[in-house]
Amino acid sequence: MAAAENLAARDGELYYLPGFIPPAEARALFERLLAELDWQEEFITLVGRRVSVPRRVCWHGDEGAVYRYSGLVHYPQPWTASSLALKQSIEAASGQRFNSVLGNLYRDGQDSMGWHADQEKSLGQNPFIASLSLGAERLFKIRHNRGGEAVDLNLADGSLLLMGGALQHHWRHCVPKTRQAVEARINLTFRNILPTERP
Repeated sequence: MAAAENLAARDGELYYLPGFIPPAEARALFERLLAELDWQEEFITLVGRRVSVPRRVCWHGDEGAVYRYSGLVHYPQPWTASSLALKQSIEAASGQRFNSVLGNLYRDGQDSMGWHADQEKSLGQNPFIASLSLGAERLFKIRHNRGGEAVDLNLADGSLLLMGGALQHHWRHCVPKTRQAVEARINLTFRNILPTERP
């Protein structure tokens, strides 16, 4: 962490580590996770209408690590061998502990993530989130809620993005759609759900 530059101008921590997983290993890992994780189609209600989320989603973690966001409740599927090994590797690199992972599968350039911040109560006051990218490179945009600070990152295959401190309170981020022909991307965001928020 000390060797990485904090890309957040203020109010938080944002570190980008390209090449966290070597290319050949990243490709094999992408194929394993694509096959073994519990990918689901997710629906939310917008203006009284039920619509499909523009990506596939999965939630794995420790028993009882229930995650609630956008009116949805996610009960964890057990860790797979690959996701558990990744958790342990990222914990060692970041010095943080995680009990769950949210997976997003972007099948092509039309799959996306809208502007948001990860600030649910179950994540704690200043959540630390480790975001691993596998597969196609996609643009990640983050901007400060007040002022003009913004950072655009092309998240490469095998890269790790670390977000901490007060970042989620002062910045919002997204993965926009693109008209470019891009292949699939898996994004795994490792989190820690607080025990007090579990049912």
